[in-house]
Amino acid sequence: MNEDRLVEIETKMAFQENIIKDLSDTVYNQQKQITALNETLKHIIDQIKDPSIMSPRGNLQDEKPPHY
Repeated sequence: MNEDRLVEIETKMAFQENIIKDLSDTVYNQQKQITALNETLKHIIDQIKDPSIMSPRGNLQDEKPPHY
């Protein structure tokens, strides 16, 4: 009886270790995605802050509307 119980405990531990590894891998991949998204967001914010990047002809405020 003790041996059956020991096998059951070892089986549960192995299953839990596998789940923990899978969760760890998931968190790692999510962190990589978050880092990439943060870099993309920073790049977009930098573009918005610099009007010369948004318009190759200069400041958008200096441009005439298309109907003129």
